[in-house]
Amino acid sequence: MIKLTHKFKLKDLPKLFVKTANNWFDSNPFELSAVVAYYAILSLPALIVIILNLVGNVWGREIVQGELLDEISAAVGVQTAESIRVMMLDRGDESVSIFTTIIGFITLIYGSTGVFYQLQSAFDKIWKVKENENTNGFVKMLLSRLKSFGFILIIGFLLLISFIFTSIISAFSSRIEKFMPEILFDYVYLIDFTISIFFIYVLFATMFKYLPTKSIRWRAVRIGAALTAILFVIGKYLMAWYFSEMDPGSTYGAAGSIILIMLWVSYSSLILFFGAHFTKVYSDMYLIEYEEIK
Repeated sequence: MIKLTHKFKLKDLPKLFVKTANNWFDSNPFELSAVVAYYAILSLPALIVIILNLVGNVWGREIVQGELLDEISAAVGVQTAESIRVMMLDRGDESVSIFTTIIGFITLIYGSTGVFYQLQSAFDKIWKVKENENTNGFVKMLLSRLKSFGFILIIGFLLLISFIFTSIISAFSSRIEKFMPEILFDYVYLIDFTISIFFIYVLFATMFKYLPTKSIRWRAVRIGAALTAILFVIGKYLMAWYFSEMDPGSTYGAAGSIILIMLWVSYSSLILFFGAHFTKVYSDMYLIEYEEIK
C-alpha cells in the first residue's frame, strides 16, 4: 500500500533539487555514465541492426535508416553519422550455417542489451536495492538481459509510432501549404516537437518504472520522467551546439566518431541519473509505503 505524507508545493522545488543534486554527486555519476558510455559503444552495432530490421520491416529500411541518420547528424555531426551508416550496411547476404546463425543471433542479443543491463545496475544502486542471496546469479543475469531486450522492442515500437506521426504531420502540412498562412507553420513544427517530447517522456517513464529491480510507484515515476524529458531536450540542443562549435572529436583523429558517441551517451546518462535521483527523492519525501492492517 502507499500513502501520501504531504502534498507537493512549488516552494518545495529548491529543497528537492538541492537534495537531488547532493545524492547525484554522492553516487559518483561520472563513473556510472562512463561505464554506460563504454557499453553503449559495444552495444551500438547490434542495437542498430535490431532496430533497423525491426522498424525497417514495417516502415521501410531505407526510410528508417535516413531518419535515424538525420537525428544522429543533428546530435553529433555528419562525420559520426557517416560512421554509423557504415554499421547499417546490410551484410546478411553471406551464406552461413544454421549453427553460425544461431550463435550470431545470441551474440547480437547479448551485445545489444549490454547498455540497458548497465542502466539497470545503476538504477538499482540509486534505489539502494539489496542483492537477493537466494537468486541464482546466472538466472538473474538472464532475466535482466531479457528485460533489456524488451526495452529494445519498446524503443523500436516508439520509433515506429513516431515515424508514423511525423509522416502524417508532413503530409498534412504539405497538402494545406497553399491555403495556410506562413505563420501557422510554426504551430505544425510545434506539434511535431511536442510529439517527440511525449515519446521521450514515455521512454524515460518506462525505464524508471521497469528497469530497476525494485517496484517504483507511478506517482513518482510520472514526475521524474517529465523533469528528465525536459532536461534531456534542453541538453540535446546544448550538446549539439557544443559538438558543432567546439568539435571535440577533431582532437582524436580517426577515433573522433567513437569519442563523440561516448561523450553524447555520457552526457545523456548524467541527465538520466539526475532524473532517477529526483524520482527517488520525490518518492522519499512525498510517498511512504506501509503494511495494510487487517
